[in-house]
Amino acid sequence: MTELRALGSSGLLVSPLCLGGNVFGWTADKAQSFAVLDSYVAAGGNFIDTADSYMHYFPEQGNEPGQSETIIGDWLATRRNRDDVVIATKVGDHPKYMGLAPATIKAAAEESLRRLRTDHIDLYYTHFDRDESIPVDEIVTALDDLVKAGKVRAIATSNISPERLSASLAFSDREGLARYVALQPPYNLVSRDTYEGARREIVEREGLACVPYFALASGFLTGKYRPGESVENVRNLPGLAGGYADTDRGVKVLDALERVATAREVELATVALAWLAEQPTVTAPIASARTVEQLPALFAAQDLHLTDTELRTLTAASS
Repeated sequence: MTELRALGSSGLLVSPLCLGGNVFGWTADKAQSFAVLDSYVAAGGNFIDTADSYMHYFPEQGNEPGQSETIIGDWLATRRNRDDVVIATKVGDHPKYMGLAPATIKAAAEESLRRLRTDHIDLYYTHFDRDESIPVDEIVTALDDLVKAGKVRAIATSNISPERLSASLAFSDREGLARYVALQPPYNLVSRDTYEGARREIVEREGLACVPYFALASGFLTGKYRPGESVENVRNLPGLAGGYADTDRGVKVLDALERVATAREVELATVALAWLAEQPTVTAPIASARTVEQLPALFAAQDLHLTDTELRTLTAASS
């Protein structure tokens, strides 16, 4: 039985592996997505992450924003298990609801609720804090209004500067408003400075949870991308996993992962997630699965306890 963890000060209890919903409606159709969701829950998972924008980033592939939320909403309605899962979604990157102006946040939340076919969102993230001319006071107040209305249980943030994160928390404390309970940064063995440093210090000091995305570096840490090799994969697009294969750090990390994984007789993804789960402040790494067959390697990380030597080996390779 998966042991649930407290998500910061939210009162929410979540599984130590968060299932990423970015592939739903993109590389996984509705039937595949339902199968993955069913298997994830059957294995003890209860924490599902999506966004109102998934997956509009690659319009040349026919993607439309909101498909992931719609699929998850249909699944929740079909399975009648809304109270058994923690649903996290995000605001600020949907083409029709871009940015974090208060009116945008509230309108986007209504659309997410409609697509998810629910009356509340468990964890509501600000997705990107691109326009810093919008005062954090206005953003937090809009989110607090949603909490007071019962439409959102807890709020969180992603892709925000340390300065704006600190200012947001200070405003919440000063005014007695809803407070961010989690930060979702990009963080993995080949991308550490995106979190380690000022952001992690704030998370630790303020009692937030860290829920990292790109936990497997868009698939690179599964070992499928190697130097000089071409991989046919819809997700291997410019700026994603393939870019790590030709870096010194990428080569060193794969070599270290290979050695630990071979010794432990597990997959590279399992070791990469286990390393991340051991890092200070990390509550639940996010990982996506396009097929049911990809899930066991992800869940295995929950039972893989790396030795101090293995942790040092991986950390040194990624430095």
